[in-house]
Amino acid sequence: MKKFLDRWNLQQGGYLDSMGTASVIGLHMVSGIIVGCVAGYFLDEWLGTGPWLKLVFFVLGVIAGFRNVYIDTKRLFREQEKRDAPKHEDKTEN
Repeated sequence: MKKFLDRWNLQQGGYLDSMGTASVIGLHMVSGIIVGCVAGYFLDEWLGTGPWLKLVFFVLGVIAGFRNVYIDTKRLFREQEKRDAPKHEDKTEN
């Protein structure tokens, strides 16, 4: 019974970790855009370049946000494959 409960706790913890990572993915996208816009705004004010640096840093923020989403998604899938690997091995042994 203890072995079953320990395995169940590990599985639940893995799912909660995955849910936590998945919920942060959207925040990473938005934070990249916000940081880019703020940096572009202050640089435009300081250098007097008009809207150009805002646009450049907005685009860079979008690119950084998508990059963060890609990296987080890859990590999430890799962790899920590690958790599912013992299940696949158990099925092939039967």
